[in-house]
Amino acid sequence: MKQNSVTIGGPCWVELGTSDPAAASTFYSELFGWRAESDVRPEANGYTQMFLGDAPAAAVSPRFAPQQPIAWSTCFAVTDTDATVAKVEDAGGKVLKEPTDASDLGRFAVVGDSSGAVFLLWQARAFAGAGVFNEPGALGWVELLTRDPAGANAFYPAVFGWSVSPSEQYTQWGLRGEDFGGMLVMDDRFPPQVPPHWLPYFSVADVDNTVARASGLGADVLMAATDVPGGPRIAVLRDPQGASFGVYLAGTEG
Repeated sequence: MKQNSVTIGGPCWVELGTSDPAAASTFYSELFGWRAESDVRPEANGYTQMFLGDAPAAAVSPRFAPQQPIAWSTCFAVTDTDATVAKVEDAGGKVLKEPTDASDLGRFAVVGDSSGAVFLLWQARAFAGAGVFNEPGALGWVELLTRDPAGANAFYPAVFGWSVSPSEQYTQWGLRGEDFGGMLVMDDRFPPQVPPHWLPYFSVADVDNTVARASGLGADVLMAATDVPGGPRIAVLRDPQGASFGVYLAGTEG
């Protein structure tokens, strides 16, 4: 992505809800060089921040309900969570968790777009979000996978003011000319039970090597390392607990 710091309206954080936080923390630490720091307060429910050097890069936590899928969640920065929730509803989305304070760190809500793809809103207070983007091991792109591209093209600009840069191959999202993500239309390659969702991509120095190491750590390869025409080299993986994520070659953002 072209943003190198938290930008209002853009992705600011990703967190993994998983069945085995300890195993997931070990997997991603070995794959990306992350360092885990768990919040020991009872009210944190085992929430663990993952650091790249001294910068917060992502988080791992237990699922908060049995029906919660094992998946990465993408958070978007907003100035007012409550006001943005109203925009989500006006645009045809749904509120899955009403605006809630996360101690003094910020205020969040869990919402779904008009097709059901789930994401989070984050109004920062003491915690802004990721302290690093685009470097190897850090978040560098977010992608919406949906069966309703027309609905998404209407929904997200209405909620966040995103620009839309369509092409025959791929649509990109941006803010003030700086693209940070894209949209992939789900076709018959995706089983019907796979819901619309947001997929994070992490920057790596060597995609092929990362795929090989992830496989050795127990991950599945959903899409082998591939050169995107006019774009970066990418791959899509599924961690040992079942959460999907992408990787791409560092230095090819946007």
